[in-house]
Amino acid sequence: MSSPSSAPAATRRRLTRADRRRQLLDTAWSLVRAEGTDLLSLGRLAEAAGVAKPVVYDHFGTRAGLLAALYEEYDARQNAAMDAALAGSPATLAARAAVIAAAYVDCVMQQGREIPGVTAALAGSPELDAIKRDYVEGFMEKCRQALAPFAPGATLDPAGLWVILGAAESLSQAAAAGQLSAAQARDALAATLALVCARGGSYAAGGA
Repeated sequence: MSSPSSAPAATRRRLTRADRRRQLLDTAWSLVRAEGTDLLSLGRLAEAAGVAKPVVYDHFGTRAGLLAALYEEYDARQNAAMDAALAGSPATLAARAAVIAAAYVDCVMQQGREIPGVTAALAGSPELDAIKRDYVEGFMEKCRQALAPFAPGATLDPAGLWVILGAAESLSQAAAAGQLSAAQARDALAATLALVCARGGSYAAGGA
């Protein structure tokens, strides 16, 4: 009879595909924080995660695919945070404008060096173009749903939504660069959202 000490070691649990992807993404985030985006490659990720290179290639295909997955995950977290904040806010224009403004500005302020590095590494790639297009459409749709009930006729002109996006980007970047405080950027953006909402559909040619 075998003694307990001579029994074979327990077999290591094999990760599901979803769990493996989670492990790889967590490892990639750690590498970006520690080493920067320039050094991130599929081979480096495989080494750090303790897996063979084909495993990483199977999940992400290319370096751009890995970077896109990181950006999409970050964007999904921010969207979830904004959705939760909107769901918990009072149904008033001021409250919803403040929530959207805070979510956008705080998202940019909290990026650290990871997301700007990922974005820079993806610059000019089809992956980034697709991600940005989806992000813009998603953000403007959230604004439309949250603010339109308070606009004249309960509608928002598409041009007004582009005004909101432009203001959100410029004010957030100014805050990130130290040209405005985060509070100033949030307040200015919330005021812009309220003004756009007040105009409703009047951005068409000949509108007041």
